[in-house]
This record gives sequence, structure tokens and C-alpha cells, in this order.
Amino acid sequence: MNYAIIAAGEGSRLAQEGVAKPKPLVELNGEPMIGRLINIFRRCNAESISIIVNEQMTEVRQYLESLDLDIPFRLVVKSTPSSMHSFYELSRVMPSGRFCLTTVDTIFREDDLRHYIEAMEAASDCDGMMAVTPYVDDEKPLWVETDEALNIVNFRDQSFDGAKYISGGVYALSDKAVEVLERCMANGVSRMRNFQRALVADGLKLKAYPIAKILDVDHASDIEKAINFINGND
Repeated sequence: MNYAIIAAGEGSRLAQEGVAKPKPLVELNGEPMIGRLINIFRRCNAESISIIVNEQMTEVRQYLESLDLDIPFRLVVKSTPSSMHSFYELSRVMPSGRFCLTTVDTIFREDDLRHYIEAMEAASDCDGMMAVTPYVDDEKPLWVETDEALNIVNFRDQSFDGAKYISGGVYALSDKAVEVLERCMANGVSRMRNFQRALVADGLKLKAYPIAKILDVDHASDIEKAINFINGND
């Protein structure tokens, strides 16, 4: 599996709340968030890792360039207006084939990711598998509508009758998704959630993969919450 990390955000909320380090370098159990992701991916059969950081993140860039990885590593340094634009820049350097994409502040347990990747690798009948979670701790969650077989039929901004899951911010996709991304960019579509809607509209077969809990680190208070979660104290 090829992996990709979007780490191009400014982390302005953390900075405003007194966190001095850039978000990718915020430590969880003594390990920078971005380093934790890289190490998890390496232990989950990573064939390559691609990362985008913004042009202002010199400290993050230096950290990444100092790593001695035993797999192909591609670093894109570019400021972008949105996560979808960051994804597009990554797609231009990522190897062909299936890939798993996430943002640097998405926190999950390693075993959960491993089982998720194994499920995607074993699935020959779908174009993508989206990690979803019933745990809602997001200011603007993206709700995922599925049928009884966990095929994704819609992405919604608002909750609805029978709603069970929101997007976990982890996407395992095939090359077909990159074709949809390129069309979205050409048509001026913005935001990752609109790209996900386009995947459904274009007829790609997407499965939902439930994970009990996935967190985002958006605020300073989320750091301790993430550490407790990783350590099983949630």
C-alpha cells in the first residue's frame, strides 16, 4: 500500500491557544504526530510515503528531510488553499496503484489502521474504502450514508434519520479516484467533502469501514485527549 499525508495546514488554532510547535511536530507520547504516522505506515506494509507541507513549515521540512527511511519517500513543499488542493499536489508525485490518504492530525490506533488496510487490500470489488466512525467530536462532521451492506451512497453535511457514521478522515482509494480528483480540479470543485461526493456521483463503488473511534487534534485540549486515547485510557 502507498501512503500519503496532508500536513500543509497552518495549525493556527493550536498556535492561538499557546502551542508553540507546528502541528505536525506536536508530540504524542514523545513522538511527533507526523513521525508517529510515518512509523505506523511503515509497520503496515508501506511501499512508499508521500507528504505535503506548506512553504512556511521550515521546521517540519527539516525534520522530514532528516529521516532515513527504507522506502521511497516523496516530499512536496507547497502552500495550498485547501486539503483537496494538497491532495491534488500529492497525486502528481504518488506512485500508481492503491493508496491510503490521511491528514497529519487524524489520530487512530495502529491496530485499527492495520485491520482497515488489510480489508482494503483484500477487497477486489470496490474502488475505495473510507474509514468511518460513530464517534462524533468534530465541529463540522461529514455524515456518511450507507446501505445495509456498508456501500456508501451519499455524504451529507447534516445528520439524518438513521445516521450512524461520520467520515474518519482516512481514505483508501484506487487510481480511479485520482481521475475524479483531476476532473474536480478542472471544474473548480473545492473541499474534500465535495470530492467525496463526486466519487459517488461518478459511480465509484465505495465501502465504509467502521472504526470505533478516530480523533482530530484541532485544539490544545485535544492533545491530552489524543494521548489518553492512544494509551487506551479513553
